[in-house]
Amino acid sequence: MSEEHRETGTGWPQPAEPGRPSGPAGEPDPRPDAPDPDELSPLAPVEPTAPEQEDVPEPAEEPGASAAGAKPAPVSRRLTSAGAMIAVLLALLGFTLVVQLKTTSTDPTLAATREEDLVRISSDLDSRERRLRQDIEALEESQRQLRSGEQGRQAALEEATRRADELGILAGTLPAVGPGLSVRFEGPDKAVEAERILDAVQELRGAGAEAMQVAGADGTAVRIIASTYFVDAPGGGLMVDGRRLTGPYVISVIGDPATLRTALNIPGGVVASVEEAGGNVTPVDSEAVEVSQLHAPIKLEHARPVS
Repeated sequence: MSEEHRETGTGWPQPAEPGRPSGPAGEPDPRPDAPDPDELSPLAPVEPTAPEQEDVPEPAEEPGASAAGAKPAPVSRRLTSAGAMIAVLLALLGFTLVVQLKTTSTDPTLAATREEDLVRISSDLDSRERRLRQDIEALEESQRQLRSGEQGRQAALEEATRRADELGILAGTLPAVGPGLSVRFEGPDKAVEAERILDAVQELRGAGAEAMQVAGADGTAVRIIASTYFVDAPGGGLMVDGRRLTGPYVISVIGDPATLRTALNIPGGVVASVEEAGGNVTPVDSEAVEVSQLHAPIKLEHARPVS
């Protein structure tokens, strides 16, 4: 072992520290801050001293930042409103992508369809939608027409019912009530024969009579219609549509009382002719003359309505 080795206290030479010059063995270190060789332990190695550093102010550490070389400590960070919004948007985006992927994966036909076919399918769907909308509009128009037609049919039905009632009264198949006259004919058979009763019926019909019936002394009544006939019965009385009536006779007629009375009292008319034959005609006004006797419906054999 050389002298130099014995001076260092080790069996091996110490490497020189970077930036620190080393002098020859046995010479003091020329650095002013070098330790005294006598103060060093003969067995302890000489620890290099770090060069002095100028006092430079350290930069302020950021909050939450750790010193260089130290393990960073966990710091809880509070999400701000913007961060929360971004997180929500990212979650929605992810959910949408997942749903889209599932939808695409569940329909392998569309996934494998070419772009031209997809365009054609979209066009067909648009055309079908247009046709369905046209059908809806047509159905709504038909509904409006049916509603208006229903109102028209209701009005036509009411008019037909009213007309049927009028025809039923004129045909004698329906009873009737209204203002009119009760005309009483009495006297000898010659004064109230069938011809004079028929003349009275004709005069009353010409004056606007709407419904009439004639009754005998025993209460037997016959409805007078357009086809009613009057015949003198053998042995006295009248035959009206095949039924025998005995006097005095009462004709119940519905119409304007004043007009009907005037028709009976015209000069040379029914009242005058009956009175000349020794009979008597007594008209009595009434606000509610009842014509309740009905005539059997006539069955047509030859006549047909013109279509």
